[in-house]
Amino acid sequence: MIRILIADDHAIVRHGLKQIIEKSGEMCVVAEADRGAEVLRKLREIECDVVLLDVSMPDMSGVDVLKQIHAERPHLPVLILSIYPEDQYAMRMIKAGAVGYMTKDSAPPEVVKALLHVAGGKKYISPVVAELLANELGAPEEKLPHQTLSDREYQIFLLLASAKTVSEIADTLSLSVKTISTYRTRILEKMRLDNNAELMRYAVDNHLAQ
Repeated sequence: MIRILIADDHAIVRHGLKQIIEKSGEMCVVAEADRGAEVLRKLREIECDVVLLDVSMPDMSGVDVLKQIHAERPHLPVLILSIYPEDQYAMRMIKAGAVGYMTKDSAPPEVVKALLHVAGGKKYISPVVAELLANELGAPEEKLPHQTLSDREYQIFLLLASAKTVSEIADTLSLSVKTISTYRTRILEKMRLDNNAELMRYAVDNHLAQ
């Protein structure tokens, strides 16, 4: 029986995933976590074969959680299941060590197929991610402005691009308003933009807005 740890901050999502996974008859859910620190703590206490990880966690970004898992358990496969489209986060997560990336609108049979695939030691590459990988391999060395952002900066960039206020982002990420404001200033400087309106336009033009 393949042992799965589900990490998602929404209880109803975890419940639905658990039903899908256990209905397969080949896998069972041995642990659940609703924040990054809990994921890491449970991985130190229990054995599992695959982690199904969301990008958005209340206390840590999914990228930070993934990097820490990879540092502590380098051979443990982590499959990302996220609300964000592939072109927003897939490449960052795969570069950070994920073995695959799926969106939450994936059909249940596809989720089961992907989990079995990565549990067998393979990577799960969807057609969309395969195209992104191919495009990146053929792209020039010069990075686009958003590609110069750190993982945390990129996370905040996407939230700003979705028209969230500094206060709303601070609440979402459990950080101070001052910290988010500092990040916002740094993001605008790095991307050579003057304000949120230009940032949102950039996101739309580069197909990064939800």
